[in-house]
Amino acid sequence: MSAMNQDDARMLSPLALAYVGDSVHDLFVRAREAGSGRSVANLHRDAVRKVCCVAQSEALSRIESTLNEEESRIVRRGRNCHAHHAAPRGAPPAAYARATGLEALLGYLYLSGQDERLTAILNALDAQS
Repeated sequence: MSAMNQDDARMLSPLALAYVGDSVHDLFVRAREAGSGRSVANLHRDAVRKVCCVAQSEALSRIESTLNEEESRIVRRGRNCHAHHAAPRGAPPAAYARATGLEALLGYLYLSGQDERLTAILNALDAQS
């Protein structure tokens, strides 16, 4: 896939960025776990635990201080947007909003072709989980 430029990626809605970012994060976690030799059921359980909104919200808290101004702006846009659906059952709305901010950042970095920065952030999220 060819990357769009940063301006085009920035113009997408935060929910569109989060939609892509959710998949990017999920694929990264699943690919990282796949070579562990564990059963698929255990792989799935651990992946779901790492990409749920509460875990993503906590992960954002751990890396937030490392984000540059543009990245922080994307996170804020994602966090402050209003999805037209409720947060998952049992998930605090604030955690869901913060997770959406993280997903928007991951989507933005992926779509704008900032692969090195995306990899650095994903590795930081994984190292601290």
